[in-house]
Amino acid sequence: MSSPSLNDPGRWAEHKVLLLLKARGWTCLAERWRCRYGELDLVMAKENGVEGRLLVVEVKSRRRCGLDGWGAAACHVSKLQRLARAMDCWRMANPWSAQWSLELVVALVPLPPNRKPVRWIRVVDGVNRPG
Repeated sequence: MSSPSLNDPGRWAEHKVLLLLKARGWTCLAERWRCRYGELDLVMAKENGVEGRLLVVEVKSRRRCGLDGWGAAACHVSKLQRLARAMDCWRMANPWSAQWSLELVVALVPLPPNRKPVRWIRVVDGVNRPG
């Protein structure tokens, strides 16, 4: 698989995060998975002995740190609610995953020429579901 170019910075950032997680032992189950509620950038899996873990990664990329803190502010409450609904849809489409823990993280990826590392923000397990 060839590396995406910076002409598509979002795809480039997703690919960078994918490679980082694969190097840490994660397996990619889905990239840019879509349902009516939105898109999950990456769905990753890792088995820890008897248990399995699922990681949904929302990737944000910026050329510089602006008022939104490398994209962190883009993950506001309504965005997290849409992600929670999309995660529920993914689980329904993959019923085997009900036994696995599920976590949502946001990866903040500085784009070149910036050489800062990827910042990870863990969102509370089981993201607050809308009422």
